[in-house]
Amino acid sequence: QVQLVESGGGLVQAGGSLRLSCAASGNTLSINTMGWYFQAPGKQRELVATISVEGNTDYTDSVKGRFTISRDYDKNTVYLQMNNLKPEDTAVYYCNADWGCNSWGECLEAWGQGTLVTVSS
Repeated sequence: QVQLVESGGGLVQAGGSLRLSCAASGNTLSINTMGWYFQAPGKQRELVATISVEGNTDYTDSVKGRFTISRDYDKNTVYLQMNNLKPEDTAVYYCNADWGCNSWGECLEAWGQGTLVTVSS
């Protein structure tokens, strides 16, 4: 099993920056992809960015050029650097990790508890 703990959320003005961190513990050697998701009030959880074990990254269109995902393999930590934040980025941000994927692409996964990011206009 893998456990995830996020930190770094808070209140920031539009145009500002925040860096989220997600520390993994447990069976970290088995982790494949790690990622960040956000969930705005009254909406479904959506993908923000992912980073594979090889370091390949993917972003949702709304954050491209503003957010950067990175991964420290020694510290078992994934980061999300968020720049030029907008009020519409306000959400609870969740960290995700998957492992043990089968040939059909079905994986075991873990979620963090979430960290709130609020961007004021």
